[in-house]
Amino acid sequence: MSDVIGGIFTSHVPAIGNAIAKGLQDDPYWKPFFAGYRPVQRWLAAQRPDVAVVFYNDHGLNFFLDKMPTFAIGAAATYRNADEGWGLPVAAPFEGAQALSWHLIEALVADDFDMTVCQEMLVDHALVVPFNLCWPGADNRAVKIVPIAINTVQHPLPSPQRCLALGRAVGRALASWGGDERIVVLGTGGLSHQLDGERAGFLNPDYDRFCLDAIGPDPERLTHHSALDIIELAGSQGIEILNWIAARGALGEHVAEITRNYHIPISNTAAATLVLEARDHADRMEQDRRAA
Repeated sequence: MSDVIGGIFTSHVPAIGNAIAKGLQDDPYWKPFFAGYRPVQRWLAAQRPDVAVVFYNDHGLNFFLDKMPTFAIGAAATYRNADEGWGLPVAAPFEGAQALSWHLIEALVADDFDMTVCQEMLVDHALVVPFNLCWPGADNRAVKIVPIAINTVQHPLPSPQRCLALGRAVGRALASWGGDERIVVLGTGGLSHQLDGERAGFLNPDYDRFCLDAIGPDPERLTHHSALDIIELAGSQGIEILNWIAARGALGEHVAEITRNYHIPISNTAAATLVLEARDHADRMEQDRRAA
């Protein structure tokens, strides 16, 4: 059976991609941020996942204001990276875990989630930048992907409670998958930031730390705020925490924190990194160690 090993929660601001392209990882401005990914990379090297289920938000590459699904899932064999205007290097395509995508689609629709199914889908910096951080190296493609896009742009927005329920439905579907893949879940975006309007440049470290502290042991606490509350607390783009909430839901009830990093600012954004290991996976690993 498949094994959900844990989740990675990470910022995806496009300036990170430019810093990587320019080799600025050890620049004083960027070094505290990039240093936070070394434990993530070590964890991934030890766990060796085969598939990444990625909760993220599209930035106008597939969907725009005239057509904005609340939840969309990819069912493609490959996902081509296309620059949506930031001048980032275009990366090699990602291979899709197509059979797993269709299993998730069938299970989610049966679980009363009306998913928009995309048999062709482009991916933008919200997916590509986290992969470049977690698996550094030119076009490193260590895993296949299942992308799940959440609307964080066009109102009305999904509620945090609904996003947590979506993640839990994905978790149930992964548990029923008959494959033998090792699966890692990613939630990308945030944390607090606002890029436009009177509050451009707004950050809220107190809310960010609340999210980092609560999402592992008690993700329900993040659902006590409405989507509009979160925009007030974290800025208009800080609503990307919805991706984190959904990803957390897919990990099951009990998790263990492996590493975290928080750094402000990078490109007017509060940047965070968090790894949570699924306790069911950790328990199986311990049982295997003792049996050996």
